Amino acid sequence: MPAGMIYARRLAVLATSATLTVTGLLATAPAAQAAMPTPVSAATARTYLAALTVKAEGSSSGYSRDLFPHWITQSGACNTRETVLKRDGVNVVTDSSCASVSGSWYSEYDGATWTAASDLDIDHVVALSEAWRSGANAWTTAQRQAFANDLTRPQLIAVTDNVNQSKGDLDPAEWLPSRTAYRCTYARAWVHVKYHWNLSIDSAEKSALQSVLNGC
Repeated sequence: MPAGMIYARRLAVLATSATLTVTGLLATAPAAQAAMPTPVSAATARTYLAALTVKAEGSSSGYSRDLFPHWITQSGACNTRETVLKRDGVNVVTDSSCASVSGSWYSEYDGATWTAASDLDIDHVVALSEAWRSGANAWTTAQRQAFANDLTRPQLIAVTDNVNQSKGDLDPAEWLPSRTAYRCTYARAWVHVKYHWNLSIDSAEKSALQSVLNGC
């Protein structure tokens, strides 16, 4: 066999070996800690924000949480709440009904760490009633259910229960996480969700989001 062909074959073998080595490393590398889906970048969020419809917030008339069927079954015995608790926690152990019986959770909004699932709420980043006033009042029940259980966008996150309750249905002009280091992520998540679901924003909400995103 000519020397050139032998050299080429050796290169091919070396390349294949290198590929197998890299693949092996990837296969054995530990998985990253799961968390809320990463929102779009600040630059993309600014672009999305500029594209959102700005108008006065609608009425809460007719709103009910029951119109947004939530905590539906996701897999086996696990509903949406239980799925997010498992996703957002560390060393989470669940029982046969998928309830979290132990683990540790860090609340991004306030920096608190909890070891009991009962201390956590699953926050809808864009609250259900906020969505209603921003266009979801015209959706079908199926659309509202998909929004209320959206695990694909950065819409659901496990946080300290009383912090979630103090947030209520307020928008970023009225409420931002007390942990300032998380405000950029929160604003990016808010815009990501509103853009994906084609929800409107009011002028004060837009100004507050612009202010946060310009500092990201």
